Amino acid sequence: MTPRLKTKYQEEISTALKTEFGYSNNHQVPKVTKVVLNMGLGEATQNPKIIEDAQAELTMIAGQHAVVTRAKRSIATFKLREGMPIGTSVTLRRDRMWEFLDRLISISLPRVRDFRGINPKGFDGRGNFSMGIQEHIIFQEIDYDKINKIKGLNISIVTTANTDEEARSLLSHIGMPFRKSSKR
Repeated sequence: MTPRLKTKYQEEISTALKTEFGYSNNHQVPKVTKVVLNMGLGEATQNPKIIEDAQAELTMIAGQHAVVTRAKRSIATFKLREGMPIGTSVTLRRDRMWEFLDRLISISLPRVRDFRGINPKGFDGRGNFSMGIQEHIIFQEIDYDKINKIKGLNISIVTTANTDEEARSLLSHIGMPFRKSSKR
């Protein structure tokens, strides 16, 4: 079964972007290639069990097994040694990516307390977008009663867009609720 957001992209969004930017070829139209979810856990140096909990929770959120990321070098001031586990990460592509984006936009983001929209300053200049979520409990897969600690989460959306303007338009058509910029 094809994800709902993927079908919408193929039928509506790609043609709208093609006319908006005047592309002559369908392969020029920007598309989302992958979504990377990352939890950095600095307190894992004192409490190693937090890595296992975070890995299980990120696996539930993504629907795909999360891997443990390890420190690349030792930093004495943080009591960190090379090879110590310090976070978890998962990369979503194809149908799982579209399903996650659909759940993020339509279910999880509206559950954020006092939500006024996503900050549009998360673009990197090459058409990729990154955002942070302060509480991972906004995802419906997480049972609030079974978690020990509320953790933050980074989401990076990688696109084939060449500019931030193209990527912003792509994500807006998908349904990403960007905050209106106020000029003061």
